[in-house]
Amino acid sequence: MSMHLELEPKSENLQSSNDLKARSTGVVMRKMTDSSRVIALHIVRAIAVSSSLLLVASLSAQEKGEVTKVGTTAAQFLKIDVSPRGAAIGGAFVAIANDASALYWNVAGISRLGQNDVLFAHTNWIADIGFNYGAVVVSLDENNAVGASITSLTMGDMEVRTVDFPEGTGEKFSAGSFAAGVSYARNLTDAFSIGVTAKYINEHIWHMSASSFALDLGTLYRTGFHDFTIGMSISNFGTKMRYAGDDAIIYYNVNPGHFGSNQTVVADLRTDEWPIPLLFRVGVSMQPLKAEEHRLIVDVDALHPNDNTESLNVGAEYIFRDILFIRGGYRALFQRDRQGGLSLGVGVAYDIASARLKADYSWNDFGVLQKVQRFSIGIEF
Repeated sequence: MSMHLELEPKSENLQSSNDLKARSTGVVMRKMTDSSRVIALHIVRAIAVSSSLLLVASLSAQEKGEVTKVGTTAAQFLKIDVSPRGAAIGGAFVAIANDASALYWNVAGISRLGQNDVLFAHTNWIADIGFNYGAVVVSLDENNAVGASITSLTMGDMEVRTVDFPEGTGEKFSAGSFAAGVSYARNLTDAFSIGVTAKYINEHIWHMSASSFALDLGTLYRTGFHDFTIGMSISNFGTKMRYAGDDAIIYYNVNPGHFGSNQTVVADLRTDEWPIPLLFRVGVSMQPLKAEEHRLIVDVDALHPNDNTESLNVGAEYIFRDILFIRGGYRALFQRDRQGGLSLGVGVAYDIASARLKADYSWNDFGVLQKVQRFSIGIEF
């Protein structure tokens, strides 16, 4: 009896201690979650404020007629919109980024997919140039995802022409560009995501080539109000490119005025370095219409490139029963000397077993360069 009386208080004390520990753990976890939310909110506010100041300053600079820096970067193919869906809404996709093409627009979006996604897109680029893009996203769990992408720009072989042989020497040469990247994204909270891509870039023409390594960074923040989302990305933060190859090797006479000088000294011409097209994007999207059979998504992106003036992209996507997608937008608003701008597109999707097949098309006006058309197919599973 005495033993029972002694053990009973100890059991109650043990239960009280466990309850206290559980409550303390819950408080700590809530504090950690709250801290993460506060950090994410501060990041989003900083992005919004800096972007607003940047846009105002850039528009003022354009009014003063400052130099645009057009044509001062290499690897221009990195600026071509890769997917018909994003291109159809005017390139305003940084805050949407909810398919495999997010690897290009905003890598942070792939951690929100929650499924695997494969995409292949082809663009009939200007001057009969082919532009292709392939992307694969693998969802590791509900908060993590990885991806890989390949971008290529190709053109047919061309005749080698010289001053002495303007009709061609009989030789042919080719030119093209290529980029390959691997990506990772994570949901830091239920509302805030971050992602990064590391990529290799190469361009070549005949016997010459140039390479670079670059990073893409992205963030995505969902507010929960009408699916209002804020997205930000920095693309092509990397090393400069310099052409080198057999065509830069020449024979050089070090002292042509000196008798007996060696006229066959092998020399290597060193070309200039050029930066790659660094681009900062910030955008917002929301769904003003969200019904059972109808949805409407609108997006506005602000762009700050290192080789052109600042601009805005705007677009919208109407969705009927998650089967039919109608899109429209306008690109490069406020950009100096822009060509074209109107963008239109359509898409369809069909569920087969546990997979979802997608097909998209876009048409873009490029002014004096006429039109650009894009096609893509994809599968989610």
